[in-house]
Amino acid sequence: MAKHHEHKLHEQDKGFLTKFSDYLGEFVYGGIDGSVTTFAVVAGAAGAGLNSTVVIILGFANLLADGFAMAVGAYLSKQTEQQNYDKHKKVEYWEVEHLPEKEKEEIREIYRGKGFEGELLEQVVATITADKDRWVDVMMKEELEMMEESRSPLAMGAVTFLSFITVGLIPLLVYVYDYFSPISYDLFSVSSIMTGIAFLFVGWMKTFITQTSKWKGMLETLALGAAAAIVSYAVGNWLEKLF
Repeated sequence: MAKHHEHKLHEQDKGFLTKFSDYLGEFVYGGIDGSVTTFAVVAGAAGAGLNSTVVIILGFANLLADGFAMAVGAYLSKQTEQQNYDKHKKVEYWEVEHLPEKEKEEIREIYRGKGFEGELLEQVVATITADKDRWVDVMMKEELEMMEESRSPLAMGAVTFLSFITVGLIPLLVYVYDYFSPISYDLFSVSSIMTGIAFLFVGWMKTFITQTSKWKGMLETLALGAAAAIVSYAVGNWLEKLF
């Protein structure tokens, strides 16, 4: 009984990890965007010599507004793709229903191009066209080169938003802590170190998508984040001197 219970828990954990991996891309890119843009705001404010309160206000305003905008963008983009797929699929069903000979010839041409010929080609065509759902699926993949998105647009938007907020919050944590309990350390330096670690972590996760070297992915993300921060700091410092 205990073994059965452990096996069931293992299957549930495996199912959760599989679902999470489906949305890993949204988590990674949401995290990268959140950490880079929020730290750029912190760096710009630090360069301008603004106090912790202003940094917190600007940082959270950017975090929530940009995070929401990015999540909405991800949701609408995937929803549009899904609607476009459904529209073309309805057209294919109509053509299969009303123009079967034409659609059969298209299947024949597709598989002739793959090297099938003679009796074997006709068997393939007959097998595919014997089932309308299978027929339409083949037409969608082979003719239109469209694949159905199994992931929920709403879930993709939610993962993007949560990742943006979670990772993007890291550059602000030390400022929030200092607001409630003042510390003697240089806040921007502490924020830079914490954000650098976040960049390395997100870069490491990115390599599971890009299938590239772990160190390359980590250093690449760290370099891009640092470049954005340097530009923001320089602009903030220049504007502070200008005004």
